[in-house]
Amino acid sequence: MNRPLLICTDLDRTLLPNGAEPESPAARRWFRKLAELPEITLAYVSGRHAALVRDAIIDYDLPLPDFVIGDVGATLYSCQRWRWEPWPAWTQHIAPDWGGRSRVQLAVLLQDIPELRLQETVKQNTHKLSYYVSLHTNHQYLLDQVRQRLIARSIRASLIWSIDGPANTGLLDILPARASKRHAIEFLMAERGFKQGNTVFSGDSGNDLPVLVSPIPATLVNNASPAIKAEAWQTVRMTGAERTLYLAQGGFFGMNGNYAAGILEGIAHYHPAITARLEKTA
Repeated sequence: MNRPLLICTDLDRTLLPNGAEPESPAARRWFRKLAELPEITLAYVSGRHAALVRDAIIDYDLPLPDFVIGDVGATLYSCQRWRWEPWPAWTQHIAPDWGGRSRVQLAVLLQDIPELRLQETVKQNTHKLSYYVSLHTNHQYLLDQVRQRLIARSIRASLIWSIDGPANTGLLDILPARASKRHAIEFLMAERGFKQGNTVFSGDSGNDLPVLVSPIPATLVNNASPAIKAEAWQTVRMTGAERTLYLAQGGFFGMNGNYAAGILEGIAHYHPAITARLEKTA
């Protein structure tokens, strides 16, 4: 019997080919074949909320996942085809970090900071407060300002900064301190008995960095920006974690390493036997 393998992947511009770079035509077909292997457990890890994850699955003909980590880690669902059940244990795990305050109460605390523009209501969640920020803003100074204000009120929060390239805007997500993508993946691993040796994550952007530079084996798809590649590689070199970060370059099954092709390339890097398993399905 083949060893169980947990595949965790971001969606937008990682699995979804909705960036500027071209997608290899066969990439998603190979990814579907991967997801069909009996030893694979598939988790989508996204900044999207559940309804938008469902939309992506339909729009891009993706395999149905076993788990969905949504809202940049603020929500976790167990999935039986289209029936998705939230995990109460995850909510109970992260809720205390805000000291009993709601998302609305946090927004009131920050309402006088002019650089913060609230995102639409549909993009907010019980444990996710999201803002748009102009790319002209000194975002490091802004993050320090927000962080200090929350700390002064004993609110333990994780501040996730990323850039929406197509929209040309910055994104700031405020979550409970334990509600990042990395924490949610580690919670899932612990609950389902996966270790670092049989887990692989793939991502492309700033809100993936906490996982990309962690001890969890991870892949940066080839279409990730040069800035993200440089930051991730610099961080793992400083921490000595180079062995758990792979930068896709293209060449796997003749593909270009972008999007799903990069995910597959990274998985094959960490688990070479998967190549033969996929070839048998051709």
